[in-house]
Amino acid sequence: MTSDSTPESEVVAAGCPVSHGGYDAPPQPLGPDSLTWKYFGQWTGLFQGPWAGSMQNMHPQLGAAVKDHSIFFLERMPRLLRSIYPIGGVVFDGDRAPRTGAQVRDYHIGLNGVDDQGRRYSALNPDVFYWAHATFFKSTLLAAERFHGGLTDDQRRQLFEEHVTWYRMYGMSMRPVPKTWEEFQEYWDHMCRNVLENTWAAREVLDLSTMPKHPSLEWVPDWLWKQNLKVMQGFLVFMTVGLYDPPVRELMGFTWSPRQEFVHRRIGNMLHLATKLLPDRWLMHPRKRSALDREFGRRPADSPLVETPARNLPPVEYRDNPHYYSPKV
Repeated sequence: MTSDSTPESEVVAAGCPVSHGGYDAPPQPLGPDSLTWKYFGQWTGLFQGPWAGSMQNMHPQLGAAVKDHSIFFLERMPRLLRSIYPIGGVVFDGDRAPRTGAQVRDYHIGLNGVDDQGRRYSALNPDVFYWAHATFFKSTLLAAERFHGGLTDDQRRQLFEEHVTWYRMYGMSMRPVPKTWEEFQEYWDHMCRNVLENTWAAREVLDLSTMPKHPSLEWVPDWLWKQNLKVMQGFLVFMTVGLYDPPVRELMGFTWSPRQEFVHRRIGNMLHLATKLLPDRWLMHPRKRSALDREFGRRPADSPLVETPARNLPPVEYRDNPHYYSPKV
């Protein structure tokens, strides 16, 4: 604990407690002039939820950790919706971003074990932790390319440099991070072709048939919810497979035709048009919206960070567990 007089910027961990090579002093956060602020933190990102979740869980260590330690599949919607708050905070919390990054990192302390094939795993293995971050970066690229009109090569390089800054907020070892945009492309292709596996956790992310209702939707009749899941299953899996790299489609047993690619891109065009017509603030996640309000004087710079509403909290018996984000709301 720290005293009340300790500056907020100093209330951070100086590097990861189980991984050497993190920062010695809080890094400079990203700001509203960055492309990451422009493309990350939009509600349209929910269309990429199954893509990000399945890609992360295809890493054999990460998939094993989720299988053994996570309650995600018992409360998918609340978990997804509440996780966006701290994950987004690592981008949008300004001087407090390193503190948020340390919190996200420390939720993973102690998540280790041995998988079904006898291989040891740890959620704080730097290679595993960076892979999860790499999927966030890649999802930002895909969102910009597919749903926001596209990127120039210079913008891709800028987003790459920003993703390195973003990753520094966690205080993890920088060893696995590619040095250049070209190296990242090689890294991503290597992971897709040679490292990822068709894991139970990845397949389960794509199976929405047993997804429980969000607590706010308990009023929906069970029969109607089942029909809704069928529609969501077809649409979200289609959107997900369209975002996969070809080696990943093959790994997961999917095929993809030119006609499907045409339809997928037309849906992306429609979403891009919607983002042009709708008010910007409607499309922003609350953590992003409040960050912009602080930056431009609509809220005090030191105003409390926006946390997830109570409807997204984990089950009561998990709320004091240090592995779960469960703010007092």
